[in-house]
Amino acid sequence: MQKKQDINIVWFRNDLRTRDQNSLHEACQQSEPVLGVYCFDPKHYETTTYGFKKTEKYRAKFLIESVSQLSDNLKNLNISLHVEHDEPASVFQKLSEEYNIKNVFYQTEWTDEEKQAEDAVKSVLKDTRFVNHYNQFLFHPDDVPYDDFSQVPEVYTNFRKKCEKQSQVREEIPVPEVLSEENLQNIDTKIPCLTDLGLEEFERDERSAFPFHGGEDEAWKRLRHYFWDTKKLQYYKKTRNGLLGTDYSSKFSAWLANGSISAVSIYHEVKKFEKEIKKNQDTYWLIFELIWRDYFKYISLKHGNKIFQLGGVLNKEYDWGNNDKAFNQWINGNTPESFVNANMIEIRETGFMSNRGRQNVNSYWAKEWKQDWRIGAAYFEAMLVDYDVHSNWGNWMYNSGVGNDPRDRKFNIKSQAERYDTNGKYQRTWLQESLF
Repeated sequence: MQKKQDINIVWFRNDLRTRDQNSLHEACQQSEPVLGVYCFDPKHYETTTYGFKKTEKYRAKFLIESVSQLSDNLKNLNISLHVEHDEPASVFQKLSEEYNIKNVFYQTEWTDEEKQAEDAVKSVLKDTRFVNHYNQFLFHPDDVPYDDFSQVPEVYTNFRKKCEKQSQVREEIPVPEVLSEENLQNIDTKIPCLTDLGLEEFERDERSAFPFHGGEDEAWKRLRHYFWDTKKLQYYKKTRNGLLGTDYSSKFSAWLANGSISAVSIYHEVKKFEKEIKKNQDTYWLIFELIWRDYFKYISLKHGNKIFQLGGVLNKEYDWGNNDKAFNQWINGNTPESFVNANMIEIRETGFMSNRGRQNVNSYWAKEWKQDWRIGAAYFEAMLVDYDVHSNWGNWMYNSGVGNDPRDRKFNIKSQAERYDTNGKYQRTWLQESLF
């Protein structure tokens, strides 16, 4: 019987990049060959109790593009990416029959579904060493000024000020050096298309504020455009509440969400821009938003499954509704508020919505109509191309009165529309004239 080849595996999930990639970098320092693995888990494409897929077509398309580009970038390093449309435990079981898997390097995740997948993989690889890294933060958990996550404050401002004063952002981890050609594994791998995942193909809507493609190269292309070609970063805070067009905000969120670019990389590019072009409140504000992203991750680490529960992290009790008619009106843009309707049609047709829009439609659903906020959060999870578990559920709690908003604000939709869509152009873009 032929002896199985020793190998190290980098298990990619929400870290689909080669630059500032701790797991990949460490794997490449070992003596054994390196193989990348990505699993399109069928669980992620099942229909939820609400009647839509857990991952709908827009996010899935962006993910497919991201994995495809990761495969190309790994190949440039002479590393093969093994891709399967199957549960991770099943994929690793099959790989263990072909290889002697010495180590599995992967990014630390802590929410339930990810931990369950991880435990299932460990159960089939009992003799394998698992090496995990926190690689999705701006401020690494070892560097924040808290002895444990229970000390993370419930107010963002307190967290931000203390981290800015006492924490340092780490340096980027370089792309690994190219391995020898012998490292390439002879694998028969196929990246699924949308129809393989039970979803329909689509053409991008020309009105979309997010007409971009997935992948590490695309993320850096966008950064070069926004920072260096147009220098729009210097106006970021002034324009970030926009509603139309590609450049009112950085649009980095989707690449950050699946890890095609890291917060650390973006931070260092901001610092470079401040040194070479301009430093102002606008450039700082992009870092401010990256810290917000970190904050929701730390809230998730602190509170665990509470972020998915009806009472949220505050354990607040409200009389929540669960009305199918209301839900259908909301997602199809048939509410009495045209500003809400325009935003809901935008996400339905493109998988994207502005930050301003998200806050308004969330407030309307949870505070105006008093419907179960988790239904709205689950819909965003399905539809948003930039879905991030911590930011999505953290923001939904925040805007629904069960999270980290010390003021428990409720949006006045009409005044918001007048302020941010003064001439009605955004609403006209997404609504038929007869409905506006």
